[in-house]
Amino acid sequence: MADVNVSTLSHSPGSGRKTDASGEAIPAVELIELLFFAYRDFVGDADELLFDLGFGRAHHRVVHFVSRHPGMRVADLLAVLKITKQSLGRVLRELVDNGYVEQLAGAAGRRERLLHVTAKGEELARQLVALQTRRFARALNECGPGAREAARVFLASMIDPESRAEVERLIARANAKP
Repeated sequence: MADVNVSTLSHSPGSGRKTDASGEAIPAVELIELLFFAYRDFVGDADELLFDLGFGRAHHRVVHFVSRHPGMRVADLLAVLKITKQSLGRVLRELVDNGYVEQLAGAAGRRERLLHVTAKGEELARQLVALQTRRFARALNECGPGAREAARVFLASMIDPESRAEVERLIARANAKP
């Protein structure tokens, strides 16, 4: 890999993309670092609440998606989270044992398990969303008009192209529920 000479950096006209003297794209290191720090603080708000309950980020993701998609099949949750059945099993067992999530048999038979948050789980999900909503609201307010849609487009664009449509459908289904 060649060394980058900062004095030879330029912007491709109209692209907003930094390039070196040969036209090669320069990694967006500052954006990568900002994303790391933004993620750290975004999840940090929730981490404190979860820590007090003996839970972690995996528990947060399960509670979030089960709350947003009541009756979600375990298989669908595995696909959304892209984790193994073994990884989900421990987290789910802890949430069930502590009264945050319940598993009900599905219409397809006893092997199909449908997930629902309990009243306790719904309250936890509400608290976590409230914490993270405050951070988003502050950031979007600081960015000014049009920031919400720009952020939405940017975040959607960060998702692998082959997954975007399914993610959009998942979000739309949850937003359509009363």
